[in-house]
Amino acid sequence: MLLSRVIVLVARRVNRDDERHPLMSPDRSWQPVALCSGNHSHLFFPPSTQERKDERQRREMRAKAVCQVCPVVGECRTYALQIREPYGIWGGLTETERRRTIATVGI
Repeated sequence: MLLSRVIVLVARRVNRDDERHPLMSPDRSWQPVALCSGNHSHLFFPPSTQERKDERQRREMRAKAVCQVCPVVGECRTYALQIREPYGIWGGLTETERRRTIATVGI
């Protein structure tokens, strides 16, 4: 319940930012600080080979654990929702979770 409330609040913020700065490109200054940019980057995107469901769930769980302690998880989530990132785990959300958020909130 708390996660869905946070997602709604972030999505609303993204909408307001888009209205104020429609021609401005999304801010990516937070990316060098993101914990996913280090040795854990392989967790955030599926491998190029087939991945079984249990392997995907384990990988996503590990990636989300990194997101939980990341100092820029909010900025990352906002960015991914704003640009409608179609792949990987961004801001602690999977592709499916981001699509659901966008559809629910109407970003």
